[in-house]
Amino acid sequence: MDSRRCKCQWCGMKMAAPIGAQTISCPRCQSVTQLQPARNNGFANFPTANNNMSPGFPAYPARPGRMNPNANNFQPQQFNMSPQINYMRPPQVHGRKRAVLCGITYRGHPKSLKGSINDVLSMRYFLVEKLGFPNSSVIVLTEDEKDPYKYPTKANIRSALRWLVHGSQPGDSLVFHYSGHGTRVRDFDGDEIDGHDESLCPVDFETEGRILDDEINSTIVRPLPRGAVLHGIIDTCFSGTSLDLPFMCRINRAGNFMWEDHRISYYKGTRGGTAISISACDDHQNSGDTTSFTGVAMGALTYSFIQTLEQEPKLTYGRLLMSMHYKIHEAQKGMGLNGTNETQEPQLSSSEQFDIHSKMVAI
Repeated sequence: MDSRRCKCQWCGMKMAAPIGAQTISCPRCQSVTQLQPARNNGFANFPTANNNMSPGFPAYPARPGRMNPNANNFQPQQFNMSPQINYMRPPQVHGRKRAVLCGITYRGHPKSLKGSINDVLSMRYFLVEKLGFPNSSVIVLTEDEKDPYKYPTKANIRSALRWLVHGSQPGDSLVFHYSGHGTRVRDFDGDEIDGHDESLCPVDFETEGRILDDEINSTIVRPLPRGAVLHGIIDTCFSGTSLDLPFMCRINRAGNFMWEDHRISYYKGTRGGTAISISACDDHQNSGDTTSFTGVAMGALTYSFIQTLEQEPKLTYGRLLMSMHYKIHEAQKGMGLNGTNETQEPQLSSSEQFDIHSKMVAI
């Protein structure tokens, strides 16, 4: 029987649907996906999984992890995409729980990432099925998306982040999850203790540039109103202060903690809301993918975050952080992270200081 490929709108599993079928049931999560009529969408030149990057795409570091912190001299990359710039069309639905999930594998490059899209699909399933996020209020940006407005370009990521906080009100729960490459660049405005801005690398960063932590902060942190909560889950290298929040939590293996004040020139807080970032590692560390958890490549932070919350639905931020530490260290002792034994310590930062051993995780 003739068939066409489609994906489950809930968990992202790829399936083959009979031609003419209007719905299909997912064998993984048992949900029903409404199928759109097959048609030519007119975006034949947009990058797909088989897109070949130009031979001049710059080399990543020798370590098979994320990106080099000194990677400021990359040569422009030529993407096989339409010259028209597409800006994402945000969904009209604006639930009290909203999320932007971005996973980038940088396909076609020798140092591409294997687990980023797996991270996003797992996070979407967790948020929708376990935490009650409406599927229509979750924006997914990956290289697998057929809608060009959901391809993880700089313009589309920017648009999605603006949508995430637009019209936010007290009681809203917002999530920004990113899995991909991250770099450090020199800080020119004097607001960083270590002299570097952290940044995310969209799929087109070679031509359009990175997204600096300054911009992320001004877009999704500063507009946050009183009573709204934002969680950033950032699975990339050099990500400790990716949201540029004013307070960084330092915790030892015994659970003793203290808050570092990262305010230098001005307060990068909110309009009264609470912003919390859970990141893969410190600003000077690398993060990695690993197959040691399930046999499938996933970011160590994303997997340990989801697994901990599934095992203990009611827990404190201190318990979450220490459990993630343990899971990642166990992975490092086993198959390692991307074949290395480098230290990766998950980090917690916030717009406000609190007792991490009494404040409950609420997403």
